[in-house]
Amino acid sequence: MEVLATMAAGVLVGATVFPERLKGLVEKLTLVATALLIFAMGATLGGREGFVEELAVVGWASALFCVVPAALSTAAVYVLTNALMGDVARRPAGPRMEAARKDAPSSAGEALMIGMAVGALSLGVAYGLAGVSIAPVDLVASGSDAVLYALMFLVGISVGGSRGLVGKLRQYHVRVLVIPAGIVAGSVVGGLLCAPLAGLSLPEGAAVASGLGWYSLAGVMMTGIAGAQVGSITFLANLLREMLSFFCIPWIARHLNYPSCIAPAGATSEDTTLPMMIRCTNGETVVLSVLNGVICSALVPVLIEGFHQLM
Repeated sequence: MEVLATMAAGVLVGATVFPERLKGLVEKLTLVATALLIFAMGATLGGREGFVEELAVVGWASALFCVVPAALSTAAVYVLTNALMGDVARRPAGPRMEAARKDAPSSAGEALMIGMAVGALSLGVAYGLAGVSIAPVDLVASGSDAVLYALMFLVGISVGGSRGLVGKLRQYHVRVLVIPAGIVAGSVVGGLLCAPLAGLSLPEGAAVASGLGWYSLAGVMMTGIAGAQVGSITFLANLLREMLSFFCIPWIARHLNYPSCIAPAGATSEDTTLPMMIRCTNGETVVLSVLNGVICSALVPVLIEGFHQLM
């Protein structure tokens, strides 16, 4: 709730008092904050006790539970948005949010974002595995919540500066549920398909995929429900899904439709993956992305507990 409140404050600032001439600065600061957040994620992953051994044991299953649910979610959202939200999915997209920058084409912006993500993640994992302690770096790695709040405030300014976007939501009504419905359906079906390959029961597989990218909550819940190994698969699968979304959003934006970009991100579409949405899509999609993240985040514990009852 605090994250959304921080973003709302940014939207208010962006829509009212923020000077137009400083939008370039906001974009640069957003890029820096995103890099720091991904670095912190990598450091957390690399510093996880027994990470290398854990990766050797459950790494393939985690990758499976990442890729298949994300791919099926994207396919489901693409089909559903074309069928039920054609005015959004097929409408000429107009300029991307960062296209107002005349000094850099959108493809360069996407390449910069992907390169930053790869570099920050690699450095973070390497730092976590090294087991060293450097005070300023530790401060960044342990202060990911503060970085996330700063990022959400900056994203809010970008959204607030795009006039008239929030007003467009009135035309959607219950159709705002189409995207999260596709994400949940694709994820659950993907979990069911992966379960036999990973040696899990069908309810366990569905529950693992129901994390929808929220690795911290899903990992803790599944550890308590099904034990440490399934909890580790859940944690890694959903963390990998969040990271995967950074790299596949540009491709989806070019080859499918903008709303489909929200699908791989799942519950993270309201926060960590928003900067990539801003780079690759339009403002309308960014607003839908925030709404989807709120809905998916609320569904994660409900879905996991529901499938737990079937185990």
